[in-house]
Amino acid sequence: MSGKADSWGSRVGLILAMAGNAVGLGNFLRFPVQAVQNGGGAFIIPYLICFVVMGIPLLFIEWSTGRFGGRYGNHSTPYILDTMAKGRIWKYIGVFGIFTNIAVASYYCYIESWTMSYVYHSVVGTFSSMDQAGIANFFNDYTTIGGESTTGIPFEAVVFYIVCLLLNTYILSKGLKGIEKVAKIGMPLLILFGVILAVRGLSLGTGGASEMFPDANAWDGINFLWTPQFDSLANPKVWLAAAGQIFFTLSVGMGTIHCYAAYLKSKDDVALNAVSAGFMNEFVEVVLGSLIVIPIAAGYLGLDWVLQNAGFGMAFQTMPYLFQQWGDVLSIFAGLFWFGLLFFAGITSSLAMGTPWMGFMRDEFNWSGTKGAWSFGLIALIMGLPTVFFFQEGVFDEYDYWAGTVSLVVFAFLETVLFSWIFGIKRGWAEINMGADIKVPIIFKYLILVVTPLLLGWVLFASVPDMANKIANNDTNNKEWFTDTYYAENFDEAGTKTGVVDSVATNFIKMSYLNEKKVYNKELDKLEAITFTDYKTYSFEEGQEPIVKVGQTIKANDEIAKGDFTNRVFYKTIGRLLLVGLFLFISFMVYVAFNKRRKEGRVHS
Repeated sequence: MSGKADSWGSRVGLILAMAGNAVGLGNFLRFPVQAVQNGGGAFIIPYLICFVVMGIPLLFIEWSTGRFGGRYGNHSTPYILDTMAKGRIWKYIGVFGIFTNIAVASYYCYIESWTMSYVYHSVVGTFSSMDQAGIANFFNDYTTIGGESTTGIPFEAVVFYIVCLLLNTYILSKGLKGIEKVAKIGMPLLILFGVILAVRGLSLGTGGASEMFPDANAWDGINFLWTPQFDSLANPKVWLAAAGQIFFTLSVGMGTIHCYAAYLKSKDDVALNAVSAGFMNEFVEVVLGSLIVIPIAAGYLGLDWVLQNAGFGMAFQTMPYLFQQWGDVLSIFAGLFWFGLLFFAGITSSLAMGTPWMGFMRDEFNWSGTKGAWSFGLIALIMGLPTVFFFQEGVFDEYDYWAGTVSLVVFAFLETVLFSWIFGIKRGWAEINMGADIKVPIIFKYLILVVTPLLLGWVLFASVPDMANKIANNDTNNKEWFTDTYYAENFDEAGTKTGVVDSVATNFIKMSYLNEKKVYNKELDKLEAITFTDYKTYSFEEGQEPIVKVGQTIKANDEIAKGDFTNRVFYKTIGRLLLVGLFLFISFMVYVAFNKRRKEGRVHS
C-alpha cells in the first residue's frame, strides 16, 4: 500500500504549477519558429482552432482522469488508466505516462542547463566582444564535449547539466510543496521578464536598422505573425504543424497532468482549473512568445533573414548578439531576463516530469518522496548523458522525436479513446462536471466524443510515413554504422539536385548548389521563393581523406571521402535502444507492481 499521499497547499499554487508544467521552453523557442516556418498568420488560425477542438478537450480529459484515479489512491498513469477499464493492457499503455517524462526530462534538462550557463555568460560579459558568427560558434563549441571550454571548466556542458539535474532532483525531493513554491516564484518572474522583453520588441520599430540590414523593422515580424492568411485552412501541412504544437505547448499526452490532478480531492473543481491553466499558457505563448524572438530579430536583421534562419538555435546563437546592440549594461539585463525567463519556463516543466515516477514508486512500493526523487534523477542522468556527449551526433534529436513527439501523440490518442468510448462519455462528462466551478458548454461533450479522437487519429496516421523514414534512416545516405567510404548527402529533400565542389582541403569539402529561400513581398503581402547559391560543407578528422576535386559535379550518394568513419546512425541507434530499454524497464516495474497488488488483493482487473 502507498504511504500518505502528498497534497496541494492552495488552488493558486496548483494552477501556477499546472501552468508552469505547460509553459515551457517550447512557448518561446518552438512556437515562434513553427509560426514562421508555416507562413506566419497562416499558422495562427489553424493553431487557435486546434487549441479549442483538441487542446481544451485533452485538458478536460487529463484533469478529470487524474482526479478519478487519485480517488482510488493512484498517482501515475499505469494504474490511473487501470481503474477506468477492464483488461490488463491499459496499465501497460499507461507506461507511456512515465516513460515519456523520464525520457524527455533527460534531454530537456540539458536545454535547461544551457539557460543556466548563458545567464552566467551574459552576466560576466562573455559575449560582449563577439560578433554574430562568434556567438554562433560559441554554442557549437559548448555542445561539442571535449572541445575548448568557454569558462576554463573541463567538460563545462556536462557540469552545468549535472548541476541542473541535481537542482531539479533536490526540489522534487521536497514533494508538491517544493514544486508549488518554485511555481509561485518562477511563474510571476517568467511573466515579468517576458513582458519587459515584449515591450522592447514592440517599441524597437526601425531602431535596429543598419547599413547591412537597412530594411530591418520589428513591426514586419509582428505583422507577419498576426496577419491572417485564410488560404492556410486548406493546407494539411499547416494543420499538422498546428496540432503538433498543441501537444508541446499544453504538455498533454505526457502523464504529468494526470499526476498533478490525482492529488486533488474528490469534489475539487477540474473544469475551471483546466481552462485557467490552459489560457495562462496560451497568454504566455501567443502574446509573449510572439513578441520577443521574431520581432527583435526582425528589428535588427530584417524579416527575410528571420524567414531563412528561423530555428531552435536562434535563442542561443542569435539573441545574445542582438542584446549586445543595446549597450554594455542593458545587454547584461537583457541576457539575464531572456535566459532567466527560459530557465524558469524550463524548470517549472521539468519538475512536473519527475512526479509520475515518484507517484508510481510511492503507490506501488511505498517509497518515500526523497527516494523516489533521487532515483528519478539517477535514471534521468543515465538516459541523459548520451544526449550530452553525443549531441552533435543526433542522439538528442532521436530522443526528442520518439519520446517528445511520437509518444505524446500515441498516448493522447489512446487515452482519448479510453475516456470517450470505453470508460464512456456519459461517465466522463459527469466526471468533468463534478464539483465544477463553471458550466462547461455541451459542445465539448461531442468534441471529446468525436472530433478530438478523429483529429488525433489523423495526426497519428499522417505521421506514420515520417516514422517509417526515421526507422529506415532515410534522412541520410550514410546508413552503415562503421564504413571506409563516406557518401554525399542530399542537396534537397527529393535528392535530385547536384552540387559542384567549390574547395577541398585535407579536412573539409565545400560544395555549392542552387537552393530556394523565402522572402516577404511587402507590396503583395505574401511570401515568394527566390533561387540563390547555397553551400554544403563536410568536415573530416584524421584518418579520413576527401577524394573529390574542385569543379567536380557531385550527385547525392556519390563517394566523396575514404577512411575510417563512424556514422551518425550508430549513435542514433544507441539512442533508440536506450529508449526501448527504458520503456521495457518501466513495463517490467508495472508487471512487478501488478503481481504485488494481486498478492495483496488490490487487483482492479
